[in-house]
Amino acid sequence: MKNTLLYALLLLFITLQKNALSQEHPNVIFIYADDLGYGDLGCYGATKIQTPNIDMLAKQGIRFTDAHSSSATCTPSRYALMTGKYPWRTKGTAILPGNASLIIQPGTNTLSSVFKTAGYATGLVGKWHLGLGTGKEIDWNKEIMPGPNELGFDYSFFFPATADRVPTVFVENHRVIALDSTDPITVSYKEKVGNDPTGKEHPELLKMRSSPGQGHDQTIVNGIGRIGYMSGGKTARWADEELSLTFLSKAKRFITQHKASPFFLYFALTEPHVPRMPATMFKGTSGLGYRGDAIVQLDWTVGEIMKQLEQEGLSQNTIIIFSSDNGPVLDDGYQDEAVSKLNGHKPAGTLRGGKYSAFEAGTRVPFIVRWPGVTSSISNALICQVDLLASFAAMFNRTLAPNDATDSYNLIEALKGKSQQGRDFLVEQGGTLAIVKDGWKYIEPNAGPAIDKLVNIELGNKAQPQLYNLTEDIGETKNIAEANPGKVKELSALLDEIKRKGRSR
Repeated sequence: MKNTLLYALLLLFITLQKNALSQEHPNVIFIYADDLGYGDLGCYGATKIQTPNIDMLAKQGIRFTDAHSSSATCTPSRYALMTGKYPWRTKGTAILPGNASLIIQPGTNTLSSVFKTAGYATGLVGKWHLGLGTGKEIDWNKEIMPGPNELGFDYSFFFPATADRVPTVFVENHRVIALDSTDPITVSYKEKVGNDPTGKEHPELLKMRSSPGQGHDQTIVNGIGRIGYMSGGKTARWADEELSLTFLSKAKRFITQHKASPFFLYFALTEPHVPRMPATMFKGTSGLGYRGDAIVQLDWTVGEIMKQLEQEGLSQNTIIIFSSDNGPVLDDGYQDEAVSKLNGHKPAGTLRGGKYSAFEAGTRVPFIVRWPGVTSSISNALICQVDLLASFAAMFNRTLAPNDATDSYNLIEALKGKSQQGRDFLVEQGGTLAIVKDGWKYIEPNAGPAIDKLVNIELGNKAQPQLYNLTEDIGETKNIAEANPGKVKELSALLDEIKRKGRSR
């Protein structure tokens, strides 16, 4: 009897200790959509498309209305997310080709290394697009490093760049999977390699035509022309229809393998980035063409992750953060009916611009945080993905070195819904730089084109200063710079100071 009581007390002690550790170190899953707009979800006002799983996530958590990626394109936003640093401060952070070298120096304090240092198992599944290797030409047939695993990830399963760029292969940790040594991979962005047909030479082989002038007419893989040339690796090439399901399978496996201890999973989805070729079971389900179908597939994927957490008993001990790397684009290189079947849907909602743009639709994105035990709410706090690094470092009581995460702010209380106080100001990167403070937005003068004619999106460029009162004019319809020279001077000076100092934190 005495031994039984001692055993029961020991079990109770272990359970209490485990629960205490769980509350102090909850699992974290960051789900990152690709080119998803502020108006693409039901919980953000969409009426022409159904996103029940993400809407449920919003009902269970905090839906932010003024949250941003750092930039209006993918590589820069991912750089900011990982480093806590504005990407425009660093050369080489533009959209990368598929054979680019790693643009984050190993040893840099990254979001993943913050979790790893705190004792978390860390995993990347999905799109990477931050480069691989050391600057020499990548040999895809050997061990590829440095990469994600040298930046704080224990495990990585990813494709190197974007789905519309070669090489169209999966990399697991340091090696291309399913590679046949007798059929080595060669990749070039300068000249054609091998004998694979290209979209330009053989359009009759395409199952999805490319739009003129956007570069998606080079090596054909899975019936789709890509940017760049590739030969070899026939058994290693993926089909677009399997991407989401493969990434989901790997993400579920990572969750199951690490359910007994804290984990951080960076789940970087490819939807609704081009080429939009969803799994067959989702084709035609949205009524909005393949872009809409890809969003339906994305929503289903989020639902499957939520189910997995429930099945593993992890739902009440896992933070889920959902966001997008930049705003929306419709015709981004392929003729996939995204425009012709828009059917009244507004991917950017009431915002102006889109992907590539300095206007709000370029960087203001969906941002949802489901934090177990936190009451659901709507937050108007100004936050940015660049702030996640400092926020989670603070949660782990870790002090950042002066040169770490130089533009990342600790907004952990806002992420928990305990405060409506966000950052005081934010620099946005689109066609040019802009700064937002106290509801005012200043876009610095830029002589570049006003509209990207290939994608039909306003870039926000103008030779004169632009000033908008976002509190009264969220659609940025009235440039009031001339009527407010004092505010223009104030914000221009603040932006210049942030650029000059090389840091804002």
